[in-house]
Amino acid sequence: MRRETTALAASALVLLSATALAADPGKEKIRFNAADQAAARAAVLRRSDLGPGWKGGRTKPDLSPAPTCPNYHPKQSDLVLTGAAESDFQRAGFDFDSEVQVLRAARMVSLDWQRSVAVPGALPCLRRNLTKTLGSRAKTLSFRRVSFPHVAKYTAAFRGVLSVTVRGQDVRVVVDAVLVGRNRSEITLNTAGPLAARTVLSAAERRLARTILARARA
Repeated sequence: MRRETTALAASALVLLSATALAADPGKEKIRFNAADQAAARAAVLRRSDLGPGWKGGRTKPDLSPAPTCPNYHPKQSDLVLTGAAESDFQRAGFDFDSEVQVLRAARMVSLDWQRSVAVPGALPCLRRNLTKTLGSRAKTLSFRRVSFPHVAKYTAAFRGVLSVTVRGQDVRVVVDAVLVGRNRSEITLNTAGPLAARTVLSAAERRLARTILARARA
């Protein structure tokens, strides 16, 4: 049952990761260079950050356009992505995913944040698309912005509580998205796990966000 619940929560994490700093109208330009690709890969979560028992590793980041909403179309056509990396790890009912994107200039990170995160339409669009991707096996009980330590110039966090039906039983799952921007780097840390473990998840997110930031050199 834990494995099935984690798989569903992981699919929600994919959606959150893709939508966190959304892309439309006009996809951002992709101009990868070796230095910024290396910087992104060096910053994402590692198995050693999590301790024993975790499985996973680096995975190919999904750079396809994210879903949009009627009142939420953040412009990205004037942004240039120069590096991107992602890693994902699982252990007994938990899923941790991190993505680091590097833009050509710090000003682009500022523009992206103001358009994609610091706008009223971001929260309802995230909730709408999360609910849509879950389908009939789960319901979004709540989705809101939550407090998070100001670890960088740009910091935001969102939490969703899901009701997942697994083998006829109702299971409560928490899905978090932590968004951080500093200099030329945009960091997304997504976690999922049992609702009963939300305090443990929150503590891990604070620690891991600082760990990723400490390695983010771009």
